[in-house]
Amino acid sequence: MTPTRTTRTTTSKPTTLRQVARAADVSMATVSRVLAGNYPVAPRTRQRVLRAVQELDYVANTHARALRGHATPTVALVLPDLRDEAVARIAQGVEEEATRNGRSCLIGTTRGDTERERTVLRAMRQNGAGAVILIGGGAQDPVHQEELAAIAASLAAAGSRLVLCGRPAPDDAMPATVVEYDNEGGAYAVVSRLLVQGHRRILFLGPATGSTTAAGRLAGYRRALADFDLPFRPELVVGGGLGRADARDRLARRLVGGSDFTAVFAVTDNAASGALAALREAGLRVPDDVSLVGYGDAECATDLLPQLTTVHVPYVELGRTAVRLALGLTEGSVSAADQRALLGTHVVLRDSTAPPPRRRPG
Repeated sequence: MTPTRTTRTTTSKPTTLRQVARAADVSMATVSRVLAGNYPVAPRTRQRVLRAVQELDYVANTHARALRGHATPTVALVLPDLRDEAVARIAQGVEEEATRNGRSCLIGTTRGDTERERTVLRAMRQNGAGAVILIGGGAQDPVHQEELAAIAASLAAAGSRLVLCGRPAPDDAMPATVVEYDNEGGAYAVVSRLLVQGHRRILFLGPATGSTTAAGRLAGYRRALADFDLPFRPELVVGGGLGRADARDRLARRLVGGSDFTAVFAVTDNAASGALAALREAGLRVPDDVSLVGYGDAECATDLLPQLTTVHVPYVELGRTAVRLALGLTEGSVSAADQRALLGTHVVLRDSTAPPPRRRPG
């Protein structure tokens, strides 16, 4: 009797792409697209292909043979910029935990470009990494998120794992490990501190859209205002980048003609450093005239005068947790139900905040 479906065999002959295509009832090109993760494929079709891949052990066998060779098992890091302190601290945690598990690290950078992010992810997958850790906030782009889900599925089929470190999963069904920190909660806590001190017009300094990180901090800012029965005022949002120079320039332009706020919430400590410079250039004292808070607890936070009140993020532990969960899943020591982690944040009080002046400056 001729079987109607190809099944996993015990022979040493490897399964071919043609066999996978036949089992899934699709073309070989469609199988290639699903495995590459670089072309939109209908969800039901993708599921059929991945089911056939798993049943035939097509990619998993290839991956296993690579690991049985002379190559050192690896953990891959995909990150936006090596120069960013927060990213570097997460990478430190990844490297420490990977080394503890006998793994070496591969590093690829994206420079914040979504197309390059997908290209680097695919390259890391092709190198047979045991886990691919994507560090930093993600673009809020449905097309990019769909393609990211396809890459996650192809990694899972290969016996690897995509780890989203510092960003939420765009879809709960995505086969990925997610390691986050309480991004929105940290913003809520530090803005609430200003509100408790009596501030009612708090400037939000940083990008309001485009990044999951910035969006989470804006959400925390807005939630704090709402809990104090204060309206969200779009005119108190100054967009821009996360860096020092851009924040300085944008706030300086906003201060022309005087200030209409008593506090500034900068979405990163680097942005807060730029804000401090702009405020001083405008003749405003921190915190006597304007209070200032940041986010991240970077090294510069204690170098500023006054020292910066900010939100501490456990970046190194994020990296360690990402490796621990992903490798634990593939090695069987951590269950699939335990592939989500949310680490806490907390406010670090320093000298850059005070109750608002009795009369608003400007």
